[in-house]
Amino acid sequence: MAKQVNNGTPPSKPAVGAPGASAFHHLPVMCDEVLEVLGSGPSGIVLDATVGGGGHAAAILAANPDISLLGLDCDDAALTAAAERLEQFGDRVVLHRSAFGDLAGAMGAAGVASISGFLFDLGVSSPQLDWAERGFSYREAGPLDMRMDRRQRLTAAEVVNGYEEAELARILYRNADERHARRIARTVVAARPVADTSQLAELVREAIPAPARRRGGHPAKRTFQAIRIEVNGELEQLAGALDEAIRRLVPGGMGVVLSYHSGEDRIVKERFDRAATGGCACPPRLPCACGATPIATLSRRAGRTPIVDEATSNPRAASARLRSLERIVGTVGPR
Repeated sequence: MAKQVNNGTPPSKPAVGAPGASAFHHLPVMCDEVLEVLGSGPSGIVLDATVGGGGHAAAILAANPDISLLGLDCDDAALTAAAERLEQFGDRVVLHRSAFGDLAGAMGAAGVASISGFLFDLGVSSPQLDWAERGFSYREAGPLDMRMDRRQRLTAAEVVNGYEEAELARILYRNADERHARRIARTVVAARPVADTSQLAELVREAIPAPARRRGGHPAKRTFQAIRIEVNGELEQLAGALDEAIRRLVPGGMGVVLSYHSGEDRIVKERFDRAATGGCACPPRLPCACGATPIATLSRRAGRTPIVDEATSNPRAASARLRSLERIVGTVGPR
């Protein structure tokens, strides 16, 4: 059975209405590409920093008998589903309830100093969107929640009903590149208190000009994304977590990140570039004179996107970008 460490044990019975392993199942995005990258690394322990329902994890373990896996997630329902799905792999799996922002603490609790590979599959999973009670969905009425870790205090209700108009507009633009951030923030503040996700989605639809509502999917998609990222502190955690994961890689170890919007991808690209240049600040096209030491090489600078067939058959994959690197040198493990 998959082992849980520290406070990582999922509840014995999921909350009423919560998806179990079968309901939490969704197609892992760019799974063949993830397996290609991680399969080229050494044997050892792979860190799945966002294990979710265990889709990628199951594929990694099935394809690589010499790999064990440490899976992190702060969502208790996800860990319940992952434990059930990964039970077949026995003691090759350790699960821990933790956000990736506390990657060092989670690895310490699991007794893991170094890793042979890592995977970050960012964003929200389809089952979380489908479970209206979690408040992630703009298509169904639910509470203004959006917490991945339901132990935390900050919820979407506080962001929607408590943030100043200027701050609300700022996070809509920063976290989702929402062009109509100011109009949306002004409309939401004027309608307070906003009761639920259905009302919020309708307010966003009303705030966006009619021509813009007819393209680019649901008009509230970006607003919900931005608020979810704010509630869960996703961008604030990402840079430090990536640096820690890269540092923990053994030489030859492979790292993979799947991002789904420009804010995430900018951070991933910057941290990967820093690892590949050693943080060199010398002028381009001139020899390095600052003594920077690269610790990784990039698989390809532009990243990869899903093949057309996958993007068509799996809507969640359409906006995905995969970036990967290989660790080459340096001290590995905890400081």
